[in-house]
Amino acid sequence: MTDKLPRLFYDGKCPLCEKEICYLNPKLLGKIALIDISEAGFEGWGGVSKQAMMKKIHVWTGQNFLIGLDATLYYWRLAGLSLPAKLLSLPLVYSIANAGYNIWAHWRYRRL
Repeated sequence: MTDKLPRLFYDGKCPLCEKEICYLNPKLLGKIALIDISEAGFEGWGGVSKQAMMKKIHVWTGQNFLIGLDATLYYWRLAGLSLPAKLLSLPLVYSIANAGYNIWAHWRYRRL
């Protein structure tokens, strides 16, 4: 069954990522497969390396990859967080939030 679900690739060793996934897990159950890329043996998936996935969060929708803020908005909608996702999708807010995410992701990756 999980083969047909979208997949969320996250770093379980990232405290912020882990906290968010733990909070959203009950809301995402049966809607998306959660893949902890920090697990031993994970080398990448779908032509995307582990290194690339460590740089920014990835979601496989079943048709394509969403990366960074777009991935976050996708799984927030699946979790029923439509209003926050809608607000962050407004053009000006999205631009600011996306820039903020990219800065944070770059900083986090450099600290690994």
